[in-house]
Amino acid sequence: MKPLRTLSRIAILIASLSMIGSFFLPIWRIELWAPQYPEGLMMKIWLSHLSGDVEIINGLNHYIGMAHIKEEMFPEFTFLPYLAALFVVLGLVVVWLNKRVGALAYLGLIVVAGIAAMVDFYQWGYQYGHNLDPTAAISVPGMAYQPPLIGYKKLLNFGAYSVPDWGGFLFIFAGLVLTLVVACEYFFCKNLTPTLKTQAKPLSAVVALALLFLFACTPQPRPIDYGHDQCTFCKMTIMDGRFGAELVTTKGKVYLFDDLFCLDKYYRMQGSKEADYGHILVNDYNKEGTLIDLRKAALLKAEGLRSPMGGNIAAFSSLEKLKEAQSEKQLEGNSLDWLSWQK
Repeated sequence: MKPLRTLSRIAILIASLSMIGSFFLPIWRIELWAPQYPEGLMMKIWLSHLSGDVEIINGLNHYIGMAHIKEEMFPEFTFLPYLAALFVVLGLVVVWLNKRVGALAYLGLIVVAGIAAMVDFYQWGYQYGHNLDPTAAISVPGMAYQPPLIGYKKLLNFGAYSVPDWGGFLFIFAGLVLTLVVACEYFFCKNLTPTLKTQAKPLSAVVALALLFLFACTPQPRPIDYGHDQCTFCKMTIMDGRFGAELVTTKGKVYLFDDLFCLDKYYRMQGSKEADYGHILVNDYNKEGTLIDLRKAALLKAEGLRSPMGGNIAAFSSLEKLKEAQSEKQLEGNSLDWLSWQK
């Protein structure tokens, strides 16, 4: 049996160790949209438990006759952590044995486990959606609903979206890396001299693509279109590039504001928590149109700033920049930061 190339062993080691992250990250998420919850609701599935808006989702599902979602419905929670740990250990064993047939077998096990997981998830969804209470307040056509295995599906005025979460993407990442390793070992790299230089190009390419796939799913901010975009709170057109602000939720939804006064009002009215947002941004007063992290910014409250909605708070990239602007423009006011402002 032929040994693995050095870089193949390194790639398998990275792939197997990456799956440790699934113990600390949700592996799947289901998002729901309903008229009374325009921001959406989310349920996250971990290796051993559920989290998120489970009780609210149960309340909505009750109207169409679905059973309450409980962790007891998922016996898989009792063994999934051990199964994930087994795959990590198997990867280390493959690296230690240094046989390419071991890499092929390892990939085969991961593929089989992935297919089995999706079949199991589909069967749970089928049972969950085909045992509706006939006395429910809202009648579902055909008295059946199959929740989406992956992707989007609509039922009446409810929308459901089912996708992998970060822990799930780690398994996908591991599978992609192993697929490339096996393809390289058995097909593409057969006639190459087994040196790090010749192995690096194909293997590094798939690792780069896999990482790009992972990080492309991170919620991203977007530039404010001044003179066109509307403030989420006051509904005025955003005009001044020194004071604009932006919230990006962990679900990827973007809210724009014409100054920090409007952002603060919206943030408090929503009962928001900092963990609800992937990005909390504000324009740098010194760099018109440039968004910076509000949580790290130095803030100046001064009447002479004359911001659009009268909040009169400007953000700077550092306390030194704030003091420079305060001196140059002769602005009398108080400096503060995100934590002191939110008290």
